[in-house]
Amino acid sequence: MILEEGETRMSEQDGTQFTTLPRPTNGDKERWKAYWKAQGQEWRTEPEIDDERQKYLTERRNIKPDIEKGIYPFKDIKMSLSRADIEWLLATHESGNMHGPVDWNDEKQRKREGLDMRGADLSRIDLCQLPLARLRGGLTWNERPSFTEEQRYMAVVLMKNADLYNAHLEGANLGDAQLEEAVLERAQLKEAVLIGAHLERAHMGGAHLEQSLLMEAYLEKADLRSIHLGDEKQKSPLMADIHWNDTNLAVVKWSQIEMLGDEYEASQKTHNGKVKSREIRLEENDQAVRANRQLAIALQTQGLNEDAARFAYRAQVLQKRVYRFQILQHGVKFRQRRGMLGAWFFSWFLFLLAGYGYRPGRSVLWYLAVVFGFAVAYFSFGHLPFLPDALVFSLTSFHGRGFFPGLGSENSLHNPLVVLAASEAVIGLFIEISFIATFTKRFFGS
Repeated sequence: MILEEGETRMSEQDGTQFTTLPRPTNGDKERWKAYWKAQGQEWRTEPEIDDERQKYLTERRNIKPDIEKGIYPFKDIKMSLSRADIEWLLATHESGNMHGPVDWNDEKQRKREGLDMRGADLSRIDLCQLPLARLRGGLTWNERPSFTEEQRYMAVVLMKNADLYNAHLEGANLGDAQLEEAVLERAQLKEAVLIGAHLERAHMGGAHLEQSLLMEAYLEKADLRSIHLGDEKQKSPLMADIHWNDTNLAVVKWSQIEMLGDEYEASQKTHNGKVKSREIRLEENDQAVRANRQLAIALQTQGLNEDAARFAYRAQVLQKRVYRFQILQHGVKFRQRRGMLGAWFFSWFLFLLAGYGYRPGRSVLWYLAVVFGFAVAYFSFGHLPFLPDALVFSLTSFHGRGFFPGLGSENSLHNPLVVLAASEAVIGLFIEISFIATFTKRFFGS
C-alpha cells in the first residue's frame, strides 16, 4: 500500500503510531533506509524486492515441509537468497494471529514460530541486526531422535561466513547449523538451540548465550572474547560434550557462571509442569557430571586451575547425586545396589572430609575438631588437666601413632586412655592422608 507523505499509520508490532515518508521509486538505499525507519522497521536497509520476486517467495513459503524427503520452503531456491529477500520475508511473516517478525521482548510472542529457513543457504549474507528470533534452522530436540543423520543434515541451515552481528536470534533453533567463520559478535542467542552446531572459527565476541543449548557444539578456534554465558541467576548454557579443542578459554569470565545449565536443569524436579521420572533425572544428572568434568579438563589443559577446580568439584558433588538415583533404580540386582550404596557412602565421606580434595579447609577443621574432642575425652575419662596435659596428650596421640607418654606399665594396654589414643591415631592417619592429598591436588595440580 502506497502512503502519502505525512500520513500516520499504526505499527502492527507494538501498536505505536508513526509518520510515513513517500515510498522510494528507485534503488537509492539511503532513501529506503529512511523510509523503513519511518515505517517502524529500522532493521530494514535494502530496497524492497520486486513483485515477481515477492510472488516467487510466496509460492516457496507455501510449500509444505516434509522432513523424511528433505523438502523445505527455501531449500535449493532459484537465485540465492539475499538480505532484501529475508527482510521482505520477515516483514510479511505470519504466525498465529500475529504479523511480522517475532519480538522476543514481548513475552506473549516467545511461543510464535519464526521464519522456516530449514535447508536454506544463507552463507555470506549480511544479516546483521535482523529480528530472527525463533528462526527454524534445523530439527527440534524432540524431532532429532526420530530421523536419520542424513535427514537431520537436509534440515540444516547453512550460514557459513554469514554476518550476524547484533542479530536477534533468541530462541532460534540452529541445531547442527553450519556457522563456520560466521560473525556472531554481540548476537542475541538467549535460549537458542545450538546442539551440534558448527561454530569453528566463528567470531562470537560479546554474544549472549544465556540459557542456550550448546551441547555437542563444535567451537574449535572460535573467538569467545567478552562472551556472555551467565544470566542474572548466573546460569549458563547446557554445555555437555562441547568440542573445545584449540578454543582460547582464558578470555571467558568463568566467574560469571555459578553453575552450568546442565546442573540447573538436572536440579529441577519438574519439566513443563510434569514431574520428571527417576530415569530422566538420572540421565540429566549424569549429563551434568559429564559437562562439568569436560569443562574442568579443558580449563586445566589451558592452565586455568582455579576455574577448573571449581567445575571439577561440582562434578564430584553431582556424582554423589548420581549414585543415589542409581541405588533407587528399578530392576537393579542386590549385588549392584550394594556396590552403589558403598560408592555413595564413600563419596559422602570424601565430601565431608576434604570436599573431594578441593576444600582443604575442611581437613583443617576436622583436625582441630578431633584434637580438641579427644582432649576433652582425656580430661573427662583420664582425669588429666585440660591444659596443657589433655591437649598435649591428644596432639601426641594424633601424630605419635602409639607413643603414649606416661603410660609405660605392662597394664597400659588395658588403660582406657590407651584405647582412646589408639582410636585417635587411626583417625589422625586418615585425616593426615586426606590433608596431604588435598594439599598436593590443590597447590600442585596432581
